[in-house]
Amino acid sequence: MAKAKNNNTEEPIEKQLWKAADKLRKNIDAAEYKHIVLGLIFLKYISDAFEELHEKLKMGEGDYTGADPEDKDEYKAENVFFVPPSARWRFLQSHAKQPTIGKTVDEAMDAIERENVSLRDVLPKVFARGNLDPTNLGGLIDLVGNIALGDAKARSADVLGHAFEYFLGEFALAEGKKGGQFYTPRSVVELLVEMLEPTKGRVFDPCCGSGGMFVQSEKFVADHQGKVNDISIYGQESNQTTWRLAKMNLAIRAIDSSQVKWNNEGSFLNDSHKDLKADYVIANPPFNDSDWSGDLLRKDGRWHHGAPPTGNANYAWIQHFLYHLSPGGLAGFVLAKGALTSKTSGEGDIRKELIEARLVDCIVNLPAKLFLNTQIPASLWFLSRNKANGTHSAGSGQEFRNRTDEILFIDARNLGHLINRRTREFSEEDIATIAGTYHNWRNPEGDYEDVKGFCNSASLERVKELDYVLTPGRYVGLPDDEDDFDFNERFTKLKAEFEAQLKEEARLNALIAKNLAKVKVHG
Repeated sequence: MAKAKNNNTEEPIEKQLWKAADKLRKNIDAAEYKHIVLGLIFLKYISDAFEELHEKLKMGEGDYTGADPEDKDEYKAENVFFVPPSARWRFLQSHAKQPTIGKTVDEAMDAIERENVSLRDVLPKVFARGNLDPTNLGGLIDLVGNIALGDAKARSADVLGHAFEYFLGEFALAEGKKGGQFYTPRSVVELLVEMLEPTKGRVFDPCCGSGGMFVQSEKFVADHQGKVNDISIYGQESNQTTWRLAKMNLAIRAIDSSQVKWNNEGSFLNDSHKDLKADYVIANPPFNDSDWSGDLLRKDGRWHHGAPPTGNANYAWIQHFLYHLSPGGLAGFVLAKGALTSKTSGEGDIRKELIEARLVDCIVNLPAKLFLNTQIPASLWFLSRNKANGTHSAGSGQEFRNRTDEILFIDARNLGHLINRRTREFSEEDIATIAGTYHNWRNPEGDYEDVKGFCNSASLERVKELDYVLTPGRYVGLPDDEDDFDFNERFTKLKAEFEAQLKEEARLNALIAKNLAKVKVHG
């Protein structure tokens, strides 16, 4: 991550920016301020990309000989957004101290949308509102304008991308429960992606929030020397404001978001990708959603393993994911922990069907306090359409062993660390431990071993014996140090400690009484 120069704190640029921007917030709540700051970062990104190509076109050398720097088609050919003169960053910065700067920025957003079809109805026009002081807005423009100075300018898109992503997370923390509706904590996203290893093919998230699953998938490919263009993304979001954040988040990473759709009916009632068969499904759907219109979908063709209850969408989501998986596809998603054991309204029967169909590959028990919007205990599910396969269907070359009659259980409740009183996150080491366990179990050359209290590869027979309950704790057992617990020894030790404490209290009380008596005599 980029570091600021000439700064003794060694803080990342993103963190310094957040502190500075937060000071300018004044009387605007985080939910509203989010769109102001992220909108400006996005505007800076597309203006920088435009100016870089604009300079090449002006110079007119090589492939750009005779090019018109104001020709929109030149930018379209290079997959760069065209920015009209009144929306370019240098123009906005030159007007930053004027009292009408809010109106100027809103007009810039409108102008960019008119020139770029893919950004229609995406950009925020919230800058002329009465509660946003023009002086503070001017200060924000100057702040964002300094994001990519000096040696960082050559990679301004990467720096701006980091800043956008960091700010999404910080605003989610600032908003608390409401923030969790648009943002899945980064460490959870990283864990899902590291476990699934999407390297090639179609990646689908039917409840995509602000697009973090897609950004992390692309990062995974790039970090493993793959070709980012080998991944294509498909998504759907029912909240239009959140969808706009996703479109900006993906655009700032130069990720094609043309297949990330919005409609307010949602994935169940209005599936935007009815014919899609994805190689990977990665998702964090709403937990225990009771308002999912299940009563209108009782005979839907997606319920291959049984109609989910109308009062809870957990098993509707599972089957929606499966419906969209290719024959060799893999799915990884977050779900409320209750879905591992529930028998309400036929959920137990659906779970049994999923297990008997050899679709459940791995279950991970998550620690508390990972999610901003709920304290409901959660788990990760990993499903495979073909657990007997040798090579993953996306043609990625991934080799898996036959694990048809096994399910891996991982209990990660003791991992993670608190970043504040209410929020926990996984470290890179935690993610590597969990993902490495899954990969070693799944891969032919892996050196997997059961670890008491942490992981267990259970046979399907064992799962049947436990009545198709999928709670990892039922399979992994207690750690060795807890398993060897000697009650009598521990009781004797505690009793001795208690008696010693009583003796010490008696000694102190006697000493206090003696001193009080002396005080009375001398008094």
